[in-house]
Amino acid sequence: MAETVVERAISPENLKAVIAAAVGDLAKNVEIVLGEVVLEVDSGNYEQVAFILRDAPECLFEQMIDLCGVDMSAYRDGLWEGARFSVVLHLLSVSLNQRVRLRVFCSDDDVPCLSSVTHIWSSANWFEREAFDLFGIVFEGHGDLRRILTDYGFVGHPFRKDFPLSGYVEMRYDADRQRVVYEPVSIETREITPRIIREDRYGGINGANADRKSVV
Repeated sequence: MAETVVERAISPENLKAVIAAAVGDLAKNVEIVLGEVVLEVDSGNYEQVAFILRDAPECLFEQMIDLCGVDMSAYRDGLWEGARFSVVLHLLSVSLNQRVRLRVFCSDDDVPCLSSVTHIWSSANWFEREAFDLFGIVFEGHGDLRRILTDYGFVGHPFRKDFPLSGYVEMRYDADRQRVVYEPVSIETREITPRIIREDRYGGINGANADRKSVV
């Protein structure tokens, strides 16, 4: 019976060196985080680096398996001082059995915008629509950039850290108009603080403290 030989993926340290050499000065930072190589680039070099990662013989990341937006405004309790929005891609090379994480920050916090990579990896299509829908990140060159998870009449981007839990509008069916209508949220924002009342010696707490003091 023939033995099955499974090639191990290239080590993170070697892959880091390979990617750094392939990308060159276009890389802003290359590091290993939790056992995976993370490549960070500026938004202006994003598309060019994506082509290199896909086509360079030592890279050959022919598959993009995930793309997501990130809002860094509340990171580390608001101590983050860099750009607010970023996009993270997870790339896979089936032929070379290796992975890399590509991260790029949007240069404008008010109108976050990046080049679309749908012409490089077709799988980015719906992922970019999701990042646009949930974070408001615009991808220039995308052929069909519209909402994908929320309704077309939805107001705002629900994964932004400053998006209210109640939202901005609510939707209901109007029988008179015989259609769905959008109206301002009718929920009143309020804070409920629970009141905890415990009897004396609840759970033996006071008694335990008394015993502890007597021992000391």
